[in-house]
Amino acid sequence: MAASIAGTPAARARRHPPDTHGACLYARRRPMSDPNPNPPRWQQAPDAPGRIRLSGDWTLAHALAVGERLRELPEDVGWIDASGVDRLDSAGVMQITRYARRRALDGEALHFSDEHAALVQVIEDVADDRPRRKRDYGFAAALERMGRATHAVVRDIVQLVGFTGENLVKLARTLKEPRRFRLTATVSHMEQTGLDAVPLVALLSYLVGAVIAFLGSTILRDFGAEIFVVELVSIAFLREFAVLLTAIVLAGRTASAFTAQIGAMKAREEIDAIRTLGLDPVDLLVIPRLVALLVMLPLLTFVAMMAGLAGGVTVGAFDLEIPPQMYLARMHETMEVRHFLVGLSKAPVFAMVIGLIGCLEGLRVEGTAQSVGERTTSSVVQTISLVIIIDALAALWFMHMDW
Repeated sequence: MAASIAGTPAARARRHPPDTHGACLYARRRPMSDPNPNPPRWQQAPDAPGRIRLSGDWTLAHALAVGERLRELPEDVGWIDASGVDRLDSAGVMQITRYARRRALDGEALHFSDEHAALVQVIEDVADDRPRRKRDYGFAAALERMGRATHAVVRDIVQLVGFTGENLVKLARTLKEPRRFRLTATVSHMEQTGLDAVPLVALLSYLVGAVIAFLGSTILRDFGAEIFVVELVSIAFLREFAVLLTAIVLAGRTASAFTAQIGAMKAREEIDAIRTLGLDPVDLLVIPRLVALLVMLPLLTFVAMMAGLAGGVTVGAFDLEIPPQMYLARMHETMEVRHFLVGLSKAPVFAMVIGLIGCLEGLRVEGTAQSVGERTTSSVVQTISLVIIIDALAALWFMHMDW
C-alpha cells in the first residue's frame, strides 16, 4: 500500500515540486529525505583536464550560481559532460549552450543525458529573439556584403535562365500537343494585361509625346527649325519611347499582379495541390500568362505609338502653329518603316522578360504574406531594370547596324 501511494502523481509532485519561475523543468528523482538544495557544481576529469563534468541543479533558481560556475571554468575547456546534472530547466540549458557558443564548442563537445535531450532540442529549435549585432561598416564587411549581393544576383540570373529554358521547351510541347493549351485562361489574361491597360498606356504616351514635342520646339525655335519637331517625335516614339513606356507600365502593373496571384496560390498551398493532381503548374499558370503578354504587348506598343504621335500633332497645332495637315504631310514624307519595325521588334522580348520574372518570383514565395510582398517588390524592380538595360543595349546595337 505504501508503495502504491508513493507512486501516485501527487506523491511524485511532492518529491519534485514544479519550477516556481515558470521554466520548463526536467529532473532526476531525488530521495524525499533530501530537502536541501543541490547547487550547481563542476569538476575536471582526472584523466583529461579539458573535460568538464557538471552536476547538481542547473535551474533558474540557481541562475546566479550557474553563471559563477561557468565563469570559473578553465580556458582550455574542450568537452562538457552534463549527463550528471540532477535538475535542468530551460534557463540552465540556455546558459550552458551560450557558454559553449562563446567558446566555439561544437555540438559534439556538449553532452546531455537522454532524459534532458528533448528539452535541449526544443531550446535549440527556438529562434533567438535577441536584437542583432550592429553591422560592421568596415572594408572587410563591405567586401563581404558585396560578395553576398553578387552571389544572390548570379543565383537569380541562373534561375531566370533555367526558368526561361523550361518555358521555351513547354511552349514547344504545347505546339506539338495543342490540347495542353489553356485557351480560356489565356483570353482572360489578355483582357487583364492588354485591354484593361489601354487607357493608361494611351494617356501616358500622349502626354509624353506632347512633352517631347514641346521640349524639342523650345530648343529648335532658336535655330528657326521648329518643323523638325515632327521627325523628333516620330523617330523617338517609333523606335524607343512607345515600347519602353508600355513595357515599364506593364512591368509595374502586370508583373506585380502575376507575382501576387501566383504567390498567394503558393502561400495557400494550391501549387502543391496542382502537382498532387498530376498537373504541371507551368502549363496551368505560366504559359497562359506568357502567351497573353506576347500577344498584347505588341498591340499596346502600337497604341502607344499612335498616342505619342497624336501628342506631337496636338502640340504642333496649338503651340507651334503647325496645322495638322502640314504636320501629317511632313510626317508622311519623313517617316520610315524601319523605325516602326525596330520599335516593334523589342516588344516580344520585353513581354518574355515581364512574364518570366513575374511568374518566377511568384513561384519563389515561401508561404507568408511578408514573402508575397517582398517578391512582388522584387519582381517590379527586376523587370523595370532589365527592360531598361535590354532597351539600351538594343538601341546601341541597332545604331551600330545602321538600322
